[in-house]
Amino acid sequence: MTSETIVNREFIVQKQSLKDHKVTETALPDLQDGEVCLATDGFAFTANNITYAAMGDRMRYWEFFPSEQGFGKIPVWGFADVVASRHDAIPVGSRYYGYYPMSSHLVVRPQKVSPASFMDGAAHRAQLPVIYNLYVNTATDPSYVQEGEALQALYRPLFMTSFLIDDFLAENNNFGAAQVIFSSASSKTAYCAAYLAAKREGLKVVGLTSEGNAAFTQSLGFYDEIVTYDDIEGLDGSVPTVYVDMAGSTDIRARVHTNFGNNLVYSCSVGASHWEEMGGGGDLPGAKPQLFFAPSQGQKRMQEWGAEGFQARTGEAWAGFIGKAEAWVDVKHHKGEKAIADIYLETLEGRAKPRDGHILSF
Repeated sequence: MTSETIVNREFIVQKQSLKDHKVTETALPDLQDGEVCLATDGFAFTANNITYAAMGDRMRYWEFFPSEQGFGKIPVWGFADVVASRHDAIPVGSRYYGYYPMSSHLVVRPQKVSPASFMDGAAHRAQLPVIYNLYVNTATDPSYVQEGEALQALYRPLFMTSFLIDDFLAENNNFGAAQVIFSSASSKTAYCAAYLAAKREGLKVVGLTSEGNAAFTQSLGFYDEIVTYDDIEGLDGSVPTVYVDMAGSTDIRARVHTNFGNNLVYSCSVGASHWEEMGGGGDLPGAKPQLFFAPSQGQKRMQEWGAEGFQARTGEAWAGFIGKAEAWVDVKHHKGEKAIADIYLETLEGRAKPRDGHILSF
């Protein structure tokens, strides 16, 4: 197959009006020497992808896969097969896990190619965080299990973010806090981080969630306390507390800060599941909110632990987690452009059920 026979379908959204979306179709140009064309075959879609869109400009997520003026391609994590190749070391039929646009195809320019992986050397990605440019060969990945692809796509990137949040807090001795509060506690990134935090001695783990998601969040079993958004002011404000903000809501953040005042010893922003409620928020009591960017902590640990040490530590934590996570999710596969749009809007509008794990494909 040559790339000139391939029609690429792309799901794109308006950057300034995320509910507006469309699908475009374009014929891919001929591959150049050293290029490879991958056909996506199942990618996860969660609240994490809404964060990518909501913070697309601020965190440069839109820059990974450029689109037409005013529109963006939301990055997703999943699997793809090589369907055309002009790179001697990457044959057609190879399968790779990595970071893709919501498209049927992606053309990459592999560099640092090994039996295990390659980096996309496309010029526009050169100054972007390297962790997102890595594509892992399933044939040699020791953690890959074919029947576990859905769980890997759903959880692996979220778990890595959660691991780095937990590692950052532990490195700083939880800033002296006796408890950590996660907003949007039913979201997968939040409860991955809560699962890890719950393993630490002397740290109370509290989940903030909606009334409708409280029962699911409680059922996970590792939050010490579940509090609905209506009851934030009922929390004991005298307890030294870290706030991990997965919701991104200006109102929720202000209420948490006001309730704890100077006893809020650290406040970090990670997600934006409540993307319509985002804003500056002005001066707040307690610690000044800080943006947590997982690749920065990851790069720091890679330098300190070395690549093998980093892989060993994250791999051990992942192995302990994934065996349990299967019980917390109902995997649902969806095919076609309408299904992709439906799941996108359901997630964007906060209607997604926390037990659902959506895998999409064109």
